[in-house]
Amino acid sequence: MTPPTPPTAPRTRLTPDQRRSQLLDLGVRLLATRSLDELSIDLLAEEAGISRGLLYHYFGNKHAFHEAVVRRAADDLIAQTTPPTEGEPMVRLLTSITAYVDYVIANHEGYVSLVKAAAGGNESLRAIYEEARDALNSRAFREDANGQILQDTPTTRLVVRGWSAMTEELVLSWIDDPSGVTREQLIEIVTASLPAIVGVIPGE
Repeated sequence: MTPPTPPTAPRTRLTPDQRRSQLLDLGVRLLATRSLDELSIDLLAEEAGISRGLLYHYFGNKHAFHEAVVRRAADDLIAQTTPPTEGEPMVRLLTSITAYVDYVIANHEGYVSLVKAAAGGNESLRAIYEEARDALNSRAFREDANGQILQDTPTTRLVVRGWSAMTEELVLSWIDDPSGVTREQLIEIVTASLPAIVGVIPGE
């Protein structure tokens, strides 16, 4: 005798905000291995199993969709690279840098396309890129019970901005050609370079 088929669990109906958030999460996952230009409404609709019209309902147009996905990706980057609240300043920096390197490795195509879009004059994407960079840079000046990594002055702010650009270039160049340098060596170079560069500032 064939056993009775168990009842199907009722599907949870998502609110519009929950559905939009779900689509953004899918967009971020797709962006990890594709450029922004390859991340189309058609692709997301196919992957999500919904109509193009429903996607336009949630995002309006392709540009708004790209902007929303990039903002979600930037939020993920900031969250995933948040340093621990305890520990010595340089240990916290090392933890954050390690997470950053691993994030860029895992989301390489999307990260590169964001960098190119920001450099290419897309103002909305550039604003998101700059907000994310500022959030990452400001961690060097955050003060807690264990102290700051750096003293917050206009000069160190300027130097940290340059260091972050160098870090991005180092990581992206290493991903393109990692020969002769291990991931651990890359992380060590990036982490140690910050206090070394700041150390040459006169009077700091």
